[in-house]
Amino acid sequence: MLYQLSYFTIYFFGNPQCVIWDCKGREKFYFCKTYFEKVLKKYKIVCLHTIFQTTIFVSFSFICKLCLFKCLVVDIRFSNINNQTSKDEHQISNKNMQILQQILFVLALGGAGFLIANRIGIIKKSIQLGRAEDRYDNPSQRWATMFRIALGQKKMFDKPVVGIMHFVIYVGFVLINVEVLEIILDGILGTHRLFAPILGDFYRYLINFFEFLAFGVLVVCVIFLTRRNITKVQRLQPTRYRELNGFPVIDANRILWAEIILMTALLTMNAADSVLQDRGNEHYAQVGTFAFSGFLKPLFTSFSDTSLIAYERIAWWLHILGILAFGLYVTYSKHLHIFLAFPNTYFSNLEPKGEMHNMPDVTKEVQIILGMAQPEANAPTEIARFGAKDVKDLTWKNLMDAYSCTECGRCTAACPASMTGKLLSPRKIMMDTRDRLEIVGANMAANGGNFVDDGKSLYGDHILSEELRACTTCNACVQECPINISPLDIILQMRRYQIMEESDAPGSWNAMFSNLENNQAPWKFSQGDRFNWAEGVK
Repeated sequence: MLYQLSYFTIYFFGNPQCVIWDCKGREKFYFCKTYFEKVLKKYKIVCLHTIFQTTIFVSFSFICKLCLFKCLVVDIRFSNINNQTSKDEHQISNKNMQILQQILFVLALGGAGFLIANRIGIIKKSIQLGRAEDRYDNPSQRWATMFRIALGQKKMFDKPVVGIMHFVIYVGFVLINVEVLEIILDGILGTHRLFAPILGDFYRYLINFFEFLAFGVLVVCVIFLTRRNITKVQRLQPTRYRELNGFPVIDANRILWAEIILMTALLTMNAADSVLQDRGNEHYAQVGTFAFSGFLKPLFTSFSDTSLIAYERIAWWLHILGILAFGLYVTYSKHLHIFLAFPNTYFSNLEPKGEMHNMPDVTKEVQIILGMAQPEANAPTEIARFGAKDVKDLTWKNLMDAYSCTECGRCTAACPASMTGKLLSPRKIMMDTRDRLEIVGANMAANGGNFVDDGKSLYGDHILSEELRACTTCNACVQECPINISPLDIILQMRRYQIMEESDAPGSWNAMFSNLENNQAPWKFSQGDRFNWAEGVK
């Protein structure tokens, strides 16, 4: 049993040798050092000087042993005499620290949850700014499309090597986060590996599987960083595509590095955990050595128990706080497609890609003129706007497309206009739409939910007329997108505004429009002369 001493006096051969020990740890020694050390050596007594310098706890049984020697008389005074052992005090200290960690974890989890929920609410409201559009038909076909394109990543495998690597990251991200459930419960309840006793031997196989995925994610992230920054895949280079300058490049690299750090924290945490298991630490349940972290155990064998526990806790906190931070960050990043890919593919356009729709308002007016329809009693006398000038003129699905864009550049790489040096980049169309949508959302948030005109719009300030005119409506961008985004739909709506509202068209286009209106053909001759060319083949 250990007691904390405040004062004791040693009488050595009748000469008072005084050692004063107070609760603050100050000490004074008065003795003939040489002669005293001889006595200690003769009776095989551990040097008191060393003991008093290294600890504030002195064994009561050791003091009693000193009393057995006739040469020593010990007068002992205790500052606090009770039955509390140092082990109990250590346990209380650990318990208090554990409670503190639980409180901090709950605060971190709640804070991250609040911020993420708030951000999701802003994104939802921003998407709802778009015009209404019915995308709820054919649910069975839509579910099939979502499972095939988003879950099965069918289009990613058009490039098999990249598709496999992306699939590893995708599966790793989804399945490894199952372990996050255990980490969250451990953080809230103050437990360690809560599922281990429940799942038994299966738990080790499950963690081994997670480690296999974590190692795969780590390797693939290194490869993707190499592709972006060393081998320099062209469609990912800001020197080739201006829309990637600044944040997009930083964002992509930041996420890859974050995933590397998270996976490293997970594997090293498990390695430190395994070493502590081997040493029989009571807090670390015996679940065995894991697949990949087992190779890292030699890095930690020289660590003391205290250092191991400190590293394991740091890695644990780094992993879970990193995941919470990642969850918040992706709502500002192109990696929002991790979540939006599923609803975005569910609401895909199920009609043939080459089919283009007339503007409903114009169609209605023509039908009324031809007597094919009757005007509605409460219908507006004028059409508010032809086409789309700003994000609120687009449909909600166009806005969801903008938030879902992965910035992979497959659309731009396949675009014939972009390949021939034109200003158009379908990827930039989606990025500009999202940027403008963020500005509009921030404007409304700052003005109580009402948009205050800022004198800017998507057309002109973000997307230029030259970009819109360069589009050949070939649908290559739509075909290539791995999550069924349609930049072409936005281009068509904005080009309608450009032509019908702004009259911003080249002279050759205006001549063609005039011929279509007057001759029902792009050429400048009457309908009666349309087959004159056949006279020469008689």
